[in-house]
Amino acid sequence: MHDHTKPATSDHMDQLTHVGTEGEFAGWRTYFGDNYEAHTGPFWYRQEPDGSMRCAFRVKEKHLNTSRHVHGGCFLSFADYCLFVIAKPVLQGPGVTIAMACEFIDSAGEGDLIVGTGEIIRAGGSLIFLRGQLRTGERTLFTFSATIKRVKQKGLSQPSA
Repeated sequence: MHDHTKPATSDHMDQLTHVGTEGEFAGWRTYFGDNYEAHTGPFWYRQEPDGSMRCAFRVKEKHLNTSRHVHGGCFLSFADYCLFVIAKPVLQGPGVTIAMACEFIDSAGEGDLIVGTGEIIRAGGSLIFLRGQLRTGERTLFTFSATIKRVKQKGLSQPSA
């Protein structure tokens, strides 16, 4: 398996983003057109000066369970979102999550800013291996590792292995 670390020359996902113009997420990007993310988010991302990707969302009442903590399913959904943002520089087209392992470490509540970061461990011809974490302030809330499979589309060339 060869590593593919060069960014895609054209990213079709950039066509599906909106840049925030006001508030705490001014200058951040969010995807539109995904009904589930529209319902659970908004989730935001930006590329840091060092090239790494950072994702974030502000916890609202709709993200809470009956104990008034962020619902575990919300953490999972946001972590899956983070996977694709972290993989963005090497994904070069559509992909699907084929495996994910996670650890719930701490809870968060309404008003907290949840930040997701991570790294690409290896990117090959069809699989991308990643790991990351969700934090609020200095507290780690959730860690994850996952595998994304590139999805071949007819008429599109894929990176060679």
